Amino acid sequence: MATIGEVGWQVLRGHGIDTVFGNPGSNELPFLATMPGDVRYVLGLHEGAVLGMADGYAQVTGGPALVNLHAASGSGNAMGALTNAVYAHSPLVLTAGQQVRSTVGQEVMLTNVDAAALPKPLVKWSGEPLDPQDVPRSLSQAVHTALLPPRGPVYLSVPYDDWAVEAGPHTAHLPARRSVAGGALGPEQLDELAGLLAAAEDPVLVLGPQVDAEEANADAVALAESLACPVWAAPSASRCPFPTRHPAFRGVLPASVRDVTARLTGHDVVLVAGAPVFRYHQFLPDELLPAGARLLHLTVDPDEAARAPMGDAWVAAVGPALAALADRVPASGRSPLGPLPEFAAPAGAEDHVPPEQLFALVRDAAPADVVHVVESTSTSDAFFAQADLREPGSYLFPASGGLGFGLPAAVGAQLAHGDARRVVALVGDGSANYGITALWTAAQYRIPVVFVILRNGTYGALRGFAGLLGTGETPGLDVPGLDFVKIAEGYGVPAVSARDAAGVAAALKEAFDDGGPRLVEVITASGVE
Repeated sequence: MATIGEVGWQVLRGHGIDTVFGNPGSNELPFLATMPGDVRYVLGLHEGAVLGMADGYAQVTGGPALVNLHAASGSGNAMGALTNAVYAHSPLVLTAGQQVRSTVGQEVMLTNVDAAALPKPLVKWSGEPLDPQDVPRSLSQAVHTALLPPRGPVYLSVPYDDWAVEAGPHTAHLPARRSVAGGALGPEQLDELAGLLAAAEDPVLVLGPQVDAEEANADAVALAESLACPVWAAPSASRCPFPTRHPAFRGVLPASVRDVTARLTGHDVVLVAGAPVFRYHQFLPDELLPAGARLLHLTVDPDEAARAPMGDAWVAAVGPALAALADRVPASGRSPLGPLPEFAAPAGAEDHVPPEQLFALVRDAAPADVVHVVESTSTSDAFFAQADLREPGSYLFPASGGLGFGLPAAVGAQLAHGDARRVVALVGDGSANYGITALWTAAQYRIPVVFVILRNGTYGALRGFAGLLGTGETPGLDVPGLDFVKIAEGYGVPAVSARDAAGVAAALKEAFDDGGPRLVEVITASGVE
């Protein structure tokens, strides 16, 4: 008879899972001992980095991605990164080892107390089987739940003595099970939406990460061109749903009520597709919508639809809905929007490379289809001023703002793309330290990410908020004394530091020409040593 461990892996392999991201502890060893030989184990040195790698991997592949965590402590280490995966709708299957079943009630060392409650509310579903015989079915439930819309992470805790138990006779059907979700808008609903858009005098599209995740970017372009209307990326954009050099693209909406309302003023119909309404950040209150504007909301996530403070919502898969709307909405008769101006030449400096100049240098050095994993939260405007994002999946950003995403997610994204596309990580010096151990994984598995660290010696986003909130010079705003060249080399990644445009250009060329990971530290502010 097969064991629970063997059948459990049959279930996981039946769903195409051939990679595990983890950092094992004693409770996880029996599970890993039954791992088939054709499954790849990717070791990370901290669970936050492990989950970030899986997040980047799942966003590229569509998932599911399997994460193996160590009991409660390892799960706790991963929780910060889990906040990003939730809002990215990443289908992660988190497994955690539990102590021997008969000892859990005693709370012996490494017991995961009330394991199913630990990751809530950051998972769609969590559980701990009441009997070893239910472990394979619970694994199946976890994978199906992660993949059903809206996609998202799930969590399963398993006592480690369960894996060696003989499996019962009722597991044969599990590996081949499939769940298919419908949920498309009907003809009447599509006609209603198309009619509202066609009748608008001055419509505008606000597009979110679901558009890019479903690779519906071209359908969004077709709809925008039929309407001859401007397009914004939704606030707090974690993916880029529209080509940034298309004449309709206006950038990313600011993340405050006041600024969103100001940007949407003059439009009578606002279609928000594939995003919440809205992911605000700065508290700058105002009217939620401009006078006379009507908001239409299209999302795959019923919770997003339910919690929105305004607008009418349609809950369905976003990609097919956009494609159907593009077919239904007739050409508006309005003049097409004119081309965007050529890229402005960014200002340079003698002793540092300003962020916008750096992003222009990256654009010139990188392949046209490069994937940007960005975690430089204070330089978003500068990035989009120089970005030429053409293909779906070209931009990933921490969906909940949780630091530590950039370096690990870049590793996971490059692992998923293989030789098909290169990945560049653009990460601030403050952010980089949260996921710095991902460099070791990149070196050990020779994953050819180009890591670019923007070093300005401070938490730039916090300084921006200090100005907004009027708090002045508070403790903890600066991070002096970091040397990312030495740090990277210590983890096994070749690295160089540059503080002028010529040096950055040469370092980037060498990095993209290499077949392994490289790190380029760029001094982006004056006076940084």
